Amino acid sequence: MEQLIEFHDDDEAQVVLGIQDCNLRRIREGFDVEAHARGRSLQISGDSAQVNFAVSAVESLVAAHRSEGELNLDEILDGALMSADSVEEEHRPAPKPSKGPIARSPGQQLYLDAMSRSPIVGVLGPAGTGKTYLAVHRGVEYLKQGLVRKMVLCRPAVEAGEKLGFLPGDFQKKVNPYLRPLYDALGELLDYDQIRRYSDREIIEVVPLAYMRGRTLNEAFIILDEAQNTTPAQMKMFLTRMGQESRIVVTADPTQVDLPRGGPSGVHHARRILGNIEGFEWLELDRSDIQRNSLVTKIVRAYESHEGSQKKKPTQPPRGQTR
Repeated sequence: MEQLIEFHDDDEAQVVLGIQDCNLRRIREGFDVEAHARGRSLQISGDSAQVNFAVSAVESLVAAHRSEGELNLDEILDGALMSADSVEEEHRPAPKPSKGPIARSPGQQLYLDAMSRSPIVGVLGPAGTGKTYLAVHRGVEYLKQGLVRKMVLCRPAVEAGEKLGFLPGDFQKKVNPYLRPLYDALGELLDYDQIRRYSDREIIEVVPLAYMRGRTLNEAFIILDEAQNTTPAQMKMFLTRMGQESRIVVTADPTQVDLPRGGPSGVHHARRILGNIEGFEWLELDRSDIQRNSLVTKIVRAYESHEGSQKKKPTQPPRGQTR
């Protein structure tokens, strides 16, 4: 199918298509159509349903421009893209079957309740307690319900034994392994095409923590994963990115700190100085909340027992010295 749209003048074409054709690119990628602008004309071709969605979006942008009001064209285009997704989802095959209740332990239910109640939530717990999965699940819910406009997931790029410089590829390829667990969590809730579309439109971003500096995120659901590997300065930088109508979830496993020995963890520092701020809620999960393979619970228990016994052992003075 092919449709031709004629703009009133060059100014209208430039405003609707965006600076350096930024809106035109979003229309191509978001609706998966061919779109070519020539002077005051815009030609759109492709699947008939997608072309109709794209034409409707362009017409909404034109109407907003002609109204001469204070309408935000970015928000109008966002809404058109989200509406098209909603219609498509109604005709897609049934989503992945649920693996059971979202909360599978009392601690996990407290975590979900906290995310509904408080703008900022910090959760600490061992591996397998659902810290990241439940945060991503709640973020996707907020996104689909229109409670936020975007979702941002980030992690500190801290090595656990290997150095970034020794990994192959450019910087993006080097940091991708650190972000892989966040994509895995998204993959449990959205299909590949959805993740790709949301990523192309920057509705969902998965980025290293360093990329957050200097940003203000309004109407966003923001998740900081592996926060035990942040420094106090990084944690302060992250928390102050929060804009209007945004929500933040900070997840951390205090037993898996990969910072240089002796370096203070930003999550412990934040909990100490921000513990009494209204709207910032902290909670802890424990091994009773682990929902991975049952062996994970046994592994965590064994490590906790070993570390506890090591702490109880008296330290021996260096040879030649006395206490």
